Amino acid sequence: MQHLKYSVKNRIGTIRLNRPDKRNALNFELVSELRQVFSEAATDERVRVIVLTGEGKAFCAGADLTYIQQLQQNTFEENLEDSRHLKELFYAIYTHPKVVIAQVNGHALAGGCGLATVCDFSFSVPEAKFGYTEVKIGFVPAIVMQFLIRKIGEGKTKDLLLSGRIITAEEAKYYGLINEVTEADQLEQRVTEFALELSTNCSGESIALTKKMMAAGQSKSLEEALEYAAEGNAKARGNADCKKGIAAFLNKDDISW
Repeated sequence: MQHLKYSVKNRIGTIRLNRPDKRNALNFELVSELRQVFSEAATDERVRVIVLTGEGKAFCAGADLTYIQQLQQNTFEENLEDSRHLKELFYAIYTHPKVVIAQVNGHALAGGCGLATVCDFSFSVPEAKFGYTEVKIGFVPAIVMQFLIRKIGEGKTKDLLLSGRIITAEEAKYYGLINEVTEADQLEQRVTEFALELSTNCSGESIALTKKMMAAGQSKSLEEALEYAAEGNAKARGNADCKKGIAAFLNKDDISW
């Protein structure tokens, strides 16, 4: 792959955006490679947790504006196809069967902030800036808003999207965009420790089902969601990991996931 690096170690798959000269800005090729690698990681038995980070000083500066300018010459149908391309990436990350952690090593702006938004967890350096700046250049944060409303609620989403203002990592934590702020020289170690904790202490089968149910349940009415939950609960009882986990607990055995 030309625009990213992918490696696996200790059951952690690390995806590293690799356009440092462009601050890891998103273009069609990078989005394509991200979609491919996330698809491959979903069935990679070596991988239990995925870490997404950037090469260089930035996490991701959003869409490559030179690329966007070129797209302005396209037809509506061509632009719709390109928009759906990004939509499919965000959806793939959001619904991925494995935990995805954003290791935010620098600024995460516009679409780059969107990438962090759709991850399950985000750890950031204190110096990173976050923001959905699309309205400041006459654009619309159309795709990410669907995920952001789910993550932090309508009020905070309006605050960030309609103002387009840039916030600090500490503010991003307050808003619920990220989970933890960690010094740069400790970030990778902290994320690795957290990823190993998840992969060691939690059932991958249970994580996948929990993520799937959380994503699907929010679009249902309360009664529909509860029935969906009851069915999921019943199915989970027959899963191999559930049988293994309960047997180990009752026998006071250590569980090895």
